[in-house]
Amino acid sequence: MPRAIWTGSISFGLVNVPVKLFSATEDRSVSFHQFEPESGERIKYKRVTEKSGKEVEYEQIVKGYELEDGSHVLVTPEELQSVAPGKSRTIDIEDFIDLDAVDPVYFDKTYHLAPAGQAAAKPYALLREAMKEAGRVAIARFVMRDKQSLACIRVATDDTGGDDVLVLETMRFGDEVRSPSAIRELSVLDDGVEVTDRERAAAMSLVESLTTEWEPSKYEDTYRERVLELVAKKAEGERIVVEEPEAPTASVTDLMAVLEASVAEAKQKRTGSPPEAAAASASAGDLDAMSKDELYELAQERGVDGRSKMTKDELVAALREEYAEAS
Repeated sequence: MPRAIWTGSISFGLVNVPVKLFSATEDRSVSFHQFEPESGERIKYKRVTEKSGKEVEYEQIVKGYELEDGSHVLVTPEELQSVAPGKSRTIDIEDFIDLDAVDPVYFDKTYHLAPAGQAAAKPYALLREAMKEAGRVAIARFVMRDKQSLACIRVATDDTGGDDVLVLETMRFGDEVRSPSAIRELSVLDDGVEVTDRERAAAMSLVESLTTEWEPSKYEDTYRERVLELVAKKAEGERIVVEEPEAPTASVTDLMAVLEASVAEAKQKRTGSPPEAAAASASAGDLDAMSKDELYELAQERGVDGRSKMTKDELVAALREEYAEAS
């Protein structure tokens, strides 16, 4: 059962909507501890002074802000607290705007907003319906963990088929977003890059060929799965052979040829043709043309044992054997 990380209310004119804030996402990355390989002892870190090496207790540490000349201004926790935004349990809506007007680069973290009790259900639903009918999102400020945050409140569809819900996106302030004009490499576009009608049509065809319905469950973290599979095999005592990375292939400079090949490949995938159908036929040309990552994913789908330790050639051979047995 998710737990609320913040409780307060949305201030909507003279209307207050009691709400609870819940994290909408979770980090599923594989985490590791650090060890010395020879002894197997875990690595620990200590807070020590730069010159004397003396260990300092956490409670004795103060923060320092670095100036341009390299010197630091030391600030105590009490001094920081004196300028803190103060405790607040209100999300103050300041403006309503079109969602399309907000570049996604301003969004930081996503939270679900839920009514805090039965009495809050009606004002919550009122705000939700008004925003949905107007096609607007709310820009607000609130304080969480002693930090003032800018936020965008929007209406989101419940993927389980239930009623729409309010979602809060914490936002970066304007001076926290870098302008792309500062990126020197983008200057090559200033000279005017010519795109032919044929190239544009091919690119549009590729976009259309790859267009589909949004299905979040379709996209999986294959790297995390491989890491967990590697850990499981090592836990069972298996020896892992690390391969040399494959040499990079020469880049193709014919943009039109690449576009046409990409369109053909995308259409084949849409119709069940290679790489899936090609792999099913187990022809040498089809499997050999696939990258090692594609072969690994295919081997994972087909349940090929020992795939994490196989070279590209071994994956091809194992897949041919697997499809031959299945046919």
